[in-house]
Amino acid sequence: MDEIHGRASLQVDATPQAVFDLITDVGRLPEWNVAIETVLERPPALAEGAEWTVKMHPPRTPSWTSISRLEELDRCRFRFAYETRNGDGNPSRAKWAWEVTGAPGGAEVTVRWDVYLKTVDRKFFGGPLRKRQLAREVPNSLAAMAEAVTATEPR
Repeated sequence: MDEIHGRASLQVDATPQAVFDLITDVGRLPEWNVAIETVLERPPALAEGAEWTVKMHPPRTPSWTSISRLEELDRCRFRFAYETRNGDGNPSRAKWAWEVTGAPGGAEVTVRWDVYLKTVDRKFFGGPLRKRQLAREVPNSLAAMAEAVTATEPR
């Protein structure tokens, strides 16, 4: 396995701005991303090229450090994209792209991921495991994000 690709969407009972503000608030990632245990480092401002580091700890797996680098932040079109890499220096990468649009009753959030596996251990062991994890984690995280944003958005 050389690549993993996926996509998930969810309708949220909140404004597109509120959803976008939550998903781009790096410090709040552990509140709704079920695989992120803690934010270890965050940038002073979120701008293209900014980096942040998190401790990943999906259920039933060992933890690891992940470093993300912002590639796109379009606050007008509600687009957010970044690349992640493992903190151990492995050349494998994942590209994440988020888009929030208006929808009846609120917003629709869509996330796409493209993972590029570069080493034998990731291609044959880590990749197949991570593919299965992402299929569960991402929808669970979207549901948790929807709950978090609706709990904090004033009506």
